[in-house]
Amino acid sequence: MISNFFGKAKPIHLLLVSAMLLVVFTIAKVSTISSPFSLELLFKQTVLFGVCLASLFVLDFFVSKNNLTKRNSYKILMFGLFVAVLPETLLNSKLLIANLFILLALRRLISLRSRKEVKKKLFDAAFWISLATLLFFWAALFYLLIVMAIILYSIIHIKNWFIPILGVLSVAIIAASYMIIMDIEFELYLHGFFDVSLDFTPLNSKRIIIAATLLLSYGAWASFYYLRNLKHQLKSNRPSFIIVIISSLIALLIILVSPYKDGSEFIFLFAPLAIIMSNYLEIIPERWFKESLILGLIVVSIVNLML
Repeated sequence: MISNFFGKAKPIHLLLVSAMLLVVFTIAKVSTISSPFSLELLFKQTVLFGVCLASLFVLDFFVSKNNLTKRNSYKILMFGLFVAVLPETLLNSKLLIANLFILLALRRLISLRSRKEVKKKLFDAAFWISLATLLFFWAALFYLLIVMAIILYSIIHIKNWFIPILGVLSVAIIAASYMIIMDIEFELYLHGFFDVSLDFTPLNSKRIIIAATLLLSYGAWASFYYLRNLKHQLKSNRPSFIIVIISSLIALLIILVSPYKDGSEFIFLFAPLAIIMSNYLEIIPERWFKESLILGLIVVSIVNLML
């Protein structure tokens, strides 16, 4: 029933998933925020929820426009359920905003398939990734997507290799100017900026262990079919699908090295995993199995929110 309902793309699906995200966001914040209520606090949390919604809409836009899935709403349903399964991803504002910037960069890179405005798209992608890097250093790993996009889309003209560098330099100049004007100490800003942690002890909680096990199990299983089905995609579309799988691998690497070990680092995995899962749901012939996968996420999300 759920799979049938989301089996076609309708505006009401965005509304329902947005409402679900609002409930999850509210529960996650109420259980963690200790500061007294104020208009400033309300404004800040409203902006952060807006970032969460923007991430959902950006994902839906570029996936639909570039035919990364069929015309359905599975990708936004999966994204919303992944957040519900691991609500800790909503608690780190820097990573939440950085993820939105990465999605905007991913949108520009995947749109290179049209071979239009190549230089502008490469500049934009580097610009957005650089902004994300200012908030979270390990987001810089997504620069690899730019290199892979240039190679996969065969736009390897020498000028195209220099355009992303201009995007990076633009952000660096703007950031340096802002820090000088606001009298921000550079050394203080860089304190802990390059930290890496391989200590997974902080992740030793029932909620995170259950969520991580479920997400990685779903991801590994769906990725097998995603890669196997890659040869059946149109040749012009294959680079886009490869970029999605590479972005999921980068997200896994970020989970490994991130100094944040509180569940928030999983946020970068949700968008590519939602695309991979959507492709898998589209090819499952057994309706009962498709329903079981979705219900499994719903049940675990409810359980985790109650823990």
